[in-house]
Amino acid sequence: MDSPKPPPVALTIAGSDSGGGAGIQADLKTFHQWGVYGTSALTAVTAQNTLGVQEIHPVPPPIIAAQIRSVSEDLAPRAVKSGMLATAEIVSTVAAAIRRHRLDAYVLDPVMVATSGDTLLERDAVAAVRDELLPLAAIVTPNWPEASLLARVRMAEANLRGMARAARVLVEAGAGAALVKGGHLEGDEVVDLYWDGEVERVYRAPRTRTRHTHGTGCTLSAAITAGLARGAGLEEAV
Repeated sequence: MDSPKPPPVALTIAGSDSGGGAGIQADLKTFHQWGVYGTSALTAVTAQNTLGVQEIHPVPPPIIAAQIRSVSEDLAPRAVKSGMLATAEIVSTVAAAIRRHRLDAYVLDPVMVATSGDTLLERDAVAAVRDELLPLAAIVTPNWPEASLLARVRMAEANLRGMARAARVLVEAGAGAALVKGGHLEGDEVVDLYWDGEVERVYRAPRTRTRHTHGTGCTLSAAITAGLARGAGLEEAV
């Protein structure tokens, strides 16, 4: 009798959420639900819950690099995502590791601000994300505030046209594709926009009126990563 085929491996490079709703905890749960073996490299320890983020302690960059090396040299992840990176130094460390270990199926979730409004990325790290990580990403998955910062599009352009403009700027900056999420926009409908340099897709869904949105971005980017690990193409994974 043949042995069962081992599941594909995915790697998440992100912060820990003590409340379990976002970060590495959400990513690993999502990988499991998609039949993917989850591995992790911790970038920060946070004390947070549904009320907000109380404490953030970044992990020393050499330890982050060592975690990525340990996973990459043994378990050979087929896809990788990054979430909370906290500092410019960590951004540079992760970019170097992605290049060194040739982690090509890379999903960049540019986590900058928690759902609660707490800042998760130092301001001087935004340029590092733009310059060092965007060119490595198979896809980048910003919400509208993150997209406006990375693409240098005015926050006032919070509409479908502004989202399309931001997506094009991000792809021109080197990302393979961009999924700009419109959950922060007003209206009874939530609109997300996908652009890969050739194909544009607009995804629409009725808005669910709830305060319980903590970790939704992490879960989405982890699901895309799991899809890539399972062999799906970019648009299919989205």
